[in-house]
Amino acid sequence: MSKAAIGRKLGLHQATVRKLVGARSADDVVAKSLQRAHIVDPYVSHLHRRWNEGIRNAAQLYRGIQDLGYSGGELAVQRHLRRYRTGHGHAPDPGPKPPSVREVTSWIMTHPEHLRDEDADKRHRLRERDPELDRLTLHVRKFAAMMTGHHGDRIEDWITDVERDSLAPLSGFARNLRRDFDAVRNGLPLPHSSGTVKGNISRLKMLKCQMFGRAGLDLLRKRVLLTR
Repeated sequence: MSKAAIGRKLGLHQATVRKLVGARSADDVVAKSLQRAHIVDPYVSHLHRRWNEGIRNAAQLYRGIQDLGYSGGELAVQRHLRRYRTGHGHAPDPGPKPPSVREVTSWIMTHPEHLRDEDADKRHRLRERDPELDRLTLHVRKFAAMMTGHHGDRIEDWITDVERDSLAPLSGFARNLRRDFDAVRNGLPLPHSSGTVKGNISRLKMLKCQMFGRAGLDLLRKRVLLTR
């Protein structure tokens, strides 16, 4: 069947059909859905309780959460209730929401000593469940130790370990480091930095943006000299 025919048969928008057809597996679709924050999420517990009390009318449930501050539309509530209707008449107990990509990234990138106990525990559980995430965290911590400790002598071993791993995005990053290996290795232990130059360039760009279409080179020169 064509995508348009599938959409008519299932009552789905064509964009949704294209997304589902193009997914490599069901896990990809489910993972994206779980990560996406939804406007109904803060009211799930209330909807679950009212449903199990026997209130099955979507319009009535919609009006109920409106009184609690819900600002979305009724259609979003109807979509959320579909999962209840496909069961045995009772909604499943709402489980803990999985962490977002941003949260997991923050847990990995933050120094272990600076993590809250709660976040450190969550990161530990994630590493236990996912071997790839565990290896990724280990590589990131080693790289951070090199950066903060200025250990340029360790960079080659780190690149080699990452290239041997199966983490494709991190391997690509390691290959890019190897292309300019001498500069990367020397940039870690040496005190020299282009930060000052880049800071001045950024300041100049900011001044140019402020004056865009309003003045010429003479005024720009004066502003650069007077803002130092």
